[in-house]
Amino acid sequence: MSGVKITSAEVAARAGVSQSAVSRVFTPGASASVRTAEKVRKAALELGYRPNVLARAMVSGKSRIIGVVVAYLENQFYPDVLEKLSNALQAEGYHVLVFMASTSAENIDNVVEEILDYQVDGIIAASVAMSSQLSDRCRAANIPLVLFNRSQGGHTMSAVTSANVGGGRKVADLLIACGHDKIGYIAGWEGASTQRDREQGFLDGLAAAGKTLHARTVGNFHMDQARAATLEMFAQDPPDAVFVANDHMAMAVMDTLRFELGLKIPDDVAVVGYDDVSAAAWLSYNLTTVRQPANRMVAETVNILLAKIQNIETIPRRIEIDGPLIIRGSTRTLKD
Repeated sequence: MSGVKITSAEVAARAGVSQSAVSRVFTPGASASVRTAEKVRKAALELGYRPNVLARAMVSGKSRIIGVVVAYLENQFYPDVLEKLSNALQAEGYHVLVFMASTSAENIDNVVEEILDYQVDGIIAASVAMSSQLSDRCRAANIPLVLFNRSQGGHTMSAVTSANVGGGRKVADLLIACGHDKIGYIAGWEGASTQRDREQGFLDGLAAAGKTLHARTVGNFHMDQARAATLEMFAQDPPDAVFVANDHMAMAVMDTLRFELGLKIPDDVAVVGYDDVSAAAWLSYNLTTVRQPANRMVAETVNILLAKIQNIETIPRRIEIDGPLIIRGSTRTLKD
């Protein structure tokens, strides 16, 4: 009958098994013989039965839900990461609940407080920073927290990033080896650890070669602001090479240089990004960039989170994963 909920007892009766057998079949990680599982699933399909996940969570104390907080999805890197995280967690019997948050600390704290109301088993904060008070709140609630593509001072939170300082240094070394002298940098949001670390590595590389930054503007990880930053940088005494803090901005920079300023890439100016999103390899951009090893970053994030779910006392871990420099057509050929 429409609107009547089928119970596990009815499924058990139809399948000719115990009610506990039905529970085992629909509980991730529980064991049931292949024959029992086939009988139970056949009976469930015939009756239109669906297990009550929320009720099971109330009994077990585990929701099998992971909350993921992201600041924005315009950057192609993050939709790709969300897909990888979802697939990896689903393979472990978990589901992902996505929450959007701005970069302001107050908004992020409010969003995470909301996530805690959903009784999640863990939280992944991707591209956002967390206050120490909120970290303490999660810890008090026994909810493991892992930062993805962000790190923070101190050692109270686990974090997984690419080796951003080293990546920035690789870009400086490349541009110097290509013979560039007037080198500019378009920064991302200056509250982000990824931005700070990439720029620090870049400046360290320039200093090691006896060079200083020729020009600097800020694009805040947004395409429209990256365009404005490019126009500002090239208004007078333009650089002959630009490192842009991520690919999302770098593509806006390249479009501005070519179609608004009439410059040729890499003949008039070289451009380097960071992330190696799939569009970076398109012929229209052919962007030299530092690859963030997303698969490995996701795998480490999931491993840390699951370990903390199983043992909340696990000490925080900081992991940096080195990514290669991918050289394409937006930079000159290396000088002999």
